[in-house]
Amino acid sequence: MAKSLRGAAQSVVYRLPVGVERRLLFAYYQRKLPRFGRPVTFSDKVNWRILNDRRPLLEWTCDKLAMKEYADKAGLARLRVPHTIWSGSDISELQGVDLPEHWVLKPNHRSGLIYFGRGPADQRELSAVTATWLDSFESSKLREWAYAKARPMLLVEELLGPPGSPPPDYKIFVFDGKPDLIEMVNRYDGNQQRLYRADWTPLEVLYGPQGIAPIAPPPPDLDRMLDIAHQLGKPFDFIRVDLYAFDGSIVFGELTPYPCGGLERFQPASFDVELGRKWQLPTLRSAA
Repeated sequence: MAKSLRGAAQSVVYRLPVGVERRLLFAYYQRKLPRFGRPVTFSDKVNWRILNDRRPLLEWTCDKLAMKEYADKAGLARLRVPHTIWSGSDISELQGVDLPEHWVLKPNHRSGLIYFGRGPADQRELSAVTATWLDSFESSKLREWAYAKARPMLLVEELLGPPGSPPPDYKIFVFDGKPDLIEMVNRYDGNQQRLYRADWTPLEVLYGPQGIAPIAPPPPDLDRMLDIAHQLGKPFDFIRVDLYAFDGSIVFGELTPYPCGGLERFQPASFDVELGRKWQLPTLRSAA
């Protein structure tokens, strides 16, 4: 009953004007009132960007194929961009594609949806799995503007690592081209995560509901990884650059302009303020 009530409440919230919806979602998840008009915290500024920032610079940053093209054209030494095996909107086309033994399927314009495939495509199964994948949840419900600019398509990529053992994900928060914070996510071990400074000093900061993972060794060639994040992040006042260290290479994951939709909490809350100080929003630069 409680779950159905939450679902009904969400349905109502998603039909409200964008500013009202965002404030209600923020208050619910963050357990505090928002300050989008005078943003101070990092979370406030993510929401400010969602509500206000319509620069062409951000238009393509939620389109996975466009991100990969950007990373590929950067021509950075030792940066590997995962191979796109197929892209399109008709899943039946995969029956004619020569797929490797292991592969992954994901939507080009959505977040958090992935299917791990093996061998030839099973059209019936994939049609069921992807039945709602071409919908526009992030843009139409969460109002994250750049997702509305992403092409509604599906894509198949090569699988990184052995099946069931994905490499750690290094999510690097880059401010004006300077890598400042690294969120390491270990998907093999229940999506455990931990935050580190750029020099790999571990932080006792909780970000989201997963709990804080044990301290891990730094990735191989951390300095090169940070330089790649710097190069890819230079055009942006803020962007998160997601990378993997795999098979002796640094592998591009994606760019993220709206980490966690600005809804996940930092604990202690003071860290949200500290991180917010490092992000100068475009309209605030002249006052800095």
